[in-house]
Amino acid sequence: MASTDETSQAAPHASEIDTPPSPQPPPEPAPGPGARMPRWLPRALVLALALVAVFQLAGWAFHQLLGLLINVLIAFFLALAIEPAVSWMASRGMRRGLAAFLVFLGLVIVTAGFVTLLGSLLAEQIIKIVEDFPAYLDSVINWINTHFDTKLERVDVQEGLLRSDWLRDYVQNSATGVLDVSTQVLGGLFQLLTITLFSFYFAADGPRLRRALCSVLPPAKQAEVLRAWEIAVNKTGGYIYSRGLMALVSGIAHYILLQALGVSYAPVLAVWVGLVSQFIPTIGTYLAGALPMLIAFTVDPWYALWVLIFVVVYQQFENYVLQPKLTAKTVDIHPAVAFGSVIAGTALLGAVGALIAIPAVATLQAFLGAYVKRYDVTDDPRVQGHRSSSSSTGLVTRVSRLREQKSGERATAESAEGSSSADGGKEEAPHRTAASGRA
Repeated sequence: MASTDETSQAAPHASEIDTPPSPQPPPEPAPGPGARMPRWLPRALVLALALVAVFQLAGWAFHQLLGLLINVLIAFFLALAIEPAVSWMASRGMRRGLAAFLVFLGLVIVTAGFVTLLGSLLAEQIIKIVEDFPAYLDSVINWINTHFDTKLERVDVQEGLLRSDWLRDYVQNSATGVLDVSTQVLGGLFQLLTITLFSFYFAADGPRLRRALCSVLPPAKQAEVLRAWEIAVNKTGGYIYSRGLMALVSGIAHYILLQALGVSYAPVLAVWVGLVSQFIPTIGTYLAGALPMLIAFTVDPWYALWVLIFVVVYQQFENYVLQPKLTAKTVDIHPAVAFGSVIAGTALLGAVGALIAIPAVATLQAFLGAYVKRYDVTDDPRVQGHRSSSSSTGLVTRVSRLREQKSGERATAESAEGSSSADGGKEEAPHRTAASGRA
């Protein structure tokens, strides 16, 4: 039995000795110049290049279509402005397409009649200025000769003007720029036609457009989209209403001035100033004031100066008094927000941004107002900017407490110093007694 146990114990040792060691995996060779790249690297490079190409293509397409997108945006807000009139006519049984057509036809007739009337007026006044130019020139020359002791003559001045180099260069540049002006006019007409067509489609197919938009959204989102659309219609209509009121006030004010000065065509000029100054952003004020000044100059040069002064003063009154109040009431936004939105819209989209900035911001503010939770404000005088008596009393109390605390600390320190000096005197007394006893 012992041998058997020894044999059984020796067998495993023999098997362990005879069994060869398991082969270890060879070490991976270091990457050299001829090593293969990972399989994912080509795909990653292709994906990165594809993303860059798509981004470049999208940027190029957006830059090329920016003009069209701006025209569509203007058409959309114009359709929102005429939406109440079209909906009112459609609710009376008229087809929506016919109602939109009649509204646009009325706008075109009024605009064309106004432009024709102003064009004839402007042409007549230009002819009158050209005919009276020698008389104006004689009056200016006489004034210069009287005040500066000169001997100028109208013939010499006219010959000097006709033979001047700047006039010759101006005529040449004007002749070469006729083609550019024609191209700009044609481009403006095409842009106006594009805006008109898109506005007509948006106004005539408004219900169909809303239905198509809501068909791809869940019911909860559909209600939000329809609510935002209704808010946009109301705010845009309010903005147009406020502009109409300001145009009416501006027209009446300028009519009174022109009528008092005896300027011809005062009613037409007043309507021109009111409409152009309100519905053409940025440069509308200057265009509106230039025509009355020109016509007032034909009556008396000093009248043109009076018109200029009145335009500047009234513009300041409108910017700081009239416009903030009317805009805040009809569009329901703060005057500072309205002013800032116009500046931001001008910086982003130019004149178009200045025109649609206020209704866009008003729509966004009204839509987001439903999702902002508001709380009742506590009846605290500090809300109105007044300091309450309790706060002032508390401040005085804190100051008095601080003074008492400092005085108490000072008294404690003095008492501690006094006690330390007394202890020192008691310790010195035994030493003096012992010294005297030794002596």
